[in-house]
Amino acid sequence: MSKNVLILSSSPRRGGNSDRLCDRFMAGAAEAGHRVDKVFLKDFTVRYCTGCGVCYNGEKPCPQRDDAAAILEKMVTADVIVMATPVYFYTLCAQMKTLIDRACARYLEMKDKEFYFIVSAAEKHIPAMERTIDAFRGFLDCLDHPVEKGVIYGVGAWRMGEIEGTPAMEQAYRAGLNV
Repeated sequence: MSKNVLILSSSPRRGGNSDRLCDRFMAGAAEAGHRVDKVFLKDFTVRYCTGCGVCYNGEKPCPQRDDAAAILEKMVTADVIVMATPVYFYTLCAQMKTLIDRACARYLEMKDKEFYFIVSAAEKHIPAMERTIDAFRGFLDCLDHPVEKGVIYGVGAWRMGEIEGTPAMEQAYRAGLNV
């Protein structure tokens, strides 16, 4: 059965290490026959949540006029959501955190989704990445019936492109293939 796969790449660098892992995941998912949409967050304007409360409980839409509403619509309609971030100071990058905060307007509609997490970091030890994964899991804790399907740890990659040839590239491809 073909699924709608949404890949959220929050790298501030097109072709950065986490973005390259997204491309490998996308290649596997497309090869498996799934419909894949990759959103490179840097191409969109997503402003910070102001905490105004207008969207609380989904009663009214967020009053901000930016690209967040379109991205959230993609999240609501996706079957599978891949959330990818470079790891900065052992947590999510600002672009991903900003999108998660803006999900307040529609998170109650994100039910029964499958999730994959992709992280890339200069750090070489996977246990050090768990704080970042915990931030993703905190978001999932607010959703109805999310299913965490996998985590791809792109570790030991500092400079752009250093992820190439690492086991994480093959893991990302296989994860996409096995959606």
